[in-house]
This record gives sequence, C-alpha cells and structure tokens, in this order.
Amino acid sequence: MDQKRDSDPSAWGEATRLVRGGLDRSRHGETAEALYLNSGFVYPDGETAAARFAGELEGYVYARYGNPTVTMFEERLRLIEGAEACYGTASGMSAVFGALACQLRAGDHVIASRALFGSCYQIITNILPRFGVCYTLVDGADLDQWRGAFKANTRCVFLESPSNPGLEVIDLKAVAEIAHAHGARVVVDNVFATPILQRPLELGADIVVYSATKHIDGQGRCLGGAILSSLKFKEDELKPFLRHTGPSLSPFNAWVLLKGLETLKLRVLAQCAAAEQIARALEATPGVERVLYPSLASHPQHALAMAQMKAGGTLVSFFVEGGRERAFDMLRGLKLIDVSNNLGDAKSLITHPASTTHRNIGEEARADMGITEGMLRLSVGLEEPADLIQDLRAALSD
Repeated sequence: MDQKRDSDPSAWGEATRLVRGGLDRSRHGETAEALYLNSGFVYPDGETAAARFAGELEGYVYARYGNPTVTMFEERLRLIEGAEACYGTASGMSAVFGALACQLRAGDHVIASRALFGSCYQIITNILPRFGVCYTLVDGADLDQWRGAFKANTRCVFLESPSNPGLEVIDLKAVAEIAHAHGARVVVDNVFATPILQRPLELGADIVVYSATKHIDGQGRCLGGAILSSLKFKEDELKPFLRHTGPSLSPFNAWVLLKGLETLKLRVLAQCAAAEQIARALEATPGVERVLYPSLASHPQHALAMAQMKAGGTLVSFFVEGGRERAFDMLRGLKLIDVSNNLGDAKSLITHPASTTHRNIGEEARADMGITEGMLRLSVGLEEPADLIQDLRAALSD
C-alpha cells in the first residue's frame, strides 16, 4: 500500500481514513485511485504462477479472485469499520447470502429478527430452507424471544438494525452476548446506520454486511456489497465460498464506491440532520397518523437508538390516513421527491413498501412487521430540508 511513510492508517482519524485508506498508487503516481479493468494477470514464469495459485506468493491470479481496485475499496472500508478483513461483492444481497451460506450446512438452524428487508426475508424463510437450513423468526426488540429461540444446532443469528422499513432498533450488544453464550455467530446488516453512525463489531457482532449501493455510493450509480469480519472467517469460510460461486465486485463499481466513501461522512451527517427536521415536521402535519424516526422521543426504542447510534439515520417512515389510496395520491402529488425503492441517495426518494420492497413476503408477514397500506418510507437526500417539507405537506394536502 502506498500510504505516507511512517504513517499508520489505523491511527488516522475517520475523515482521513475515508479519503486515504487503502490507497495504492501505481508507478505513475496518480492522484485518484487507479482503475484496473483487466480480467486476468500474467506471470514471469510457471513457477510464479504455481506459487500464486498455491498461496505461497502474494499477487493476483484472476479478477474473480481479486483485483487491485477492489482491494483498495475493501481496505478502505475495513479501516473505516475497524474490521480485520473485508470482502467486496457484486451487490448487497450477494453479501447477505454469502455471509450466511458460507457458514451454514444442512441441519443447521438460524435465528433472524422478524423485521427484515423483503429479499433478506426470502433468503431466511425460502432459499436457505431449500438446502436443509431451518429458521426461527423473533421480535427483534424482545430479548426473551432471542433467548428462547436458540437450539443445539443454532449456528448464527441475522438481523437488521435499524430495520427496513419500520426502523426497529435492536440491542446489538445484548443479542451478541446471548448468541455467543450458545456458540452462535452474529451477522448484522448495517446498511441503514452505515459505519458512520454505528459499528456493530464494537458492540459484539461477528460479521457486518452492507449494500454499498446505498449510502456508500450514495448517488444512484452502481451496485456493490461488502462483508466485514475476522481474518480467519474470511480466509477459512467466506473466501472459498465466494471465489467459487462468483458474486464478484466489478472493478469499475469498486472505483465508484471508493469515490463515494470519500464523502460518506459529510453526506450521512447532513442527511441525518435533515431527516430529523423532516420527521419532526411530519409529526405536526395533518393527515399523518404516525412517524417513525429513531432520534424522536416517540420512537419505541429511542433510548437504545441514541445509545448505540450517533444519529437517527437518513430514513423516515410514516403512516398516512386513508391507506394505499391516500398514500398513492400523495406520491402522485410530490413535485420534488422522486418515487423510487432505492435509498441512501443524494436525492430524496420515497416508496410504498407494501407494494414494492415487501410485496413478495405476503400480507401476514407484512402485518407482523407493522407494514400497513398507509406506510411510506422516505430516504432523505441533500436538498434543502425546507423544500422537502414543503413538497411533503403540499402533496398531503392535495
């Protein structure tokens, strides 16, 4: 790595790691990170090729196994998260599936919080059971349910905090202590909090996953994901699984994500400040039944959220009177905020979870998660908060 002489990247401040972590300049001395688009690598001789494939000599062998641009992204995110290792993947869902599937076998049991993103719910309740992995869903906020769900064959637990879209906050330290007492690992999807607001590894989690498509890119440009863990887990379980199943992160996407990391803190903190302002405004807006935002005193886990997060996040969920019909009327009335199921973007985006991100999980599962036909999820961007509040209130009053 081409770090400054006599410098220790792990000792740098957060802002410095976001901009300079993992930087590995080529012999040309470029200012921005180099973009390596090649699929393969050449060797000076057969002995070198054999040594690299055997793991006896450091170096790249094939882009599916590793790439210099991808390595820079992994190293930068590793430094930000405070993890021993990071593995970049093609998408957030490949990160979730890879982190779980690499360690689960037929006959194993996994426990998950009930409040999950639609695709995560499908992995736990539909895809993993096809391979003989059984599961139990629990109310993530109820520690007694976590304690009562463990079995002799429980291998790991999986949760989101805050959850999508209900912004449920789970006591990560307490769940980790319970899981570790039973010899189980803890996998946390930290996409809503980002490493700027919450560090699950510091709270006892074993593995953290991200959809880098969201805040890390933050500008709607590309897909990407990441898994952060101990070096042993990465080398012994994760890397063999991902190398041979192929959810590789594109070097170009890794380069875009590297540039996104440079401004991650600036964007997330600004979006959090705006989101809290908007959440408070929505609480006082006619036609809004309820607002969910972790830093509001009205949030069910407000105290916990403020204890383990630095701010309330960039997402606000709220419920409008009149169900789906009124929610769709509001979406049609928006002039500034875009209707989109993405999140963490510089542009504010809003979606109706019951008909989009959580449509395929079924009515009963949606009810268990508190997702009603009047629920809307707002991803707050970088626009002027006053403009966003005006847009929301005008759409609600139409």
